Amino acid sequence: MSHLRWLLVVLVLVAVLLQVELWLSDGGYRKTLKLRAAVAEQAQQNESLRERNAALDAEVVNLKQGLEAAEERARTDLGMVGPGETFYQVVPAVVPAVVPAADSNR
Repeated sequence: MSHLRWLLVVLVLVAVLLQVELWLSDGGYRKTLKLRAAVAEQAQQNESLRERNAALDAEVVNLKQGLEAAEERARTDLGMVGPGETFYQVVPAVVPAVVPAADSNR
């Protein structure tokens, strides 16, 4: 009976050491949590990039097939003007800066 008791004590001790290794070591449960968080963050970035790529694909198709999109792009990005049109540029009025009065009590 004594050998079984020692075997049981050794097995319990090994189980406790394995649990400590699992929960407290750098390669254990904490690392798994960090990796899961990193995977979730990467998945979110991938989804954002997928949406951006879809929008860019739609813009490329629109630019290849429609003249209106190319014309709009030329107007906004390049500042081009169509034939028979007059370009007006509105410049905002410059507001003079207010200079604080000097303190006469000094």
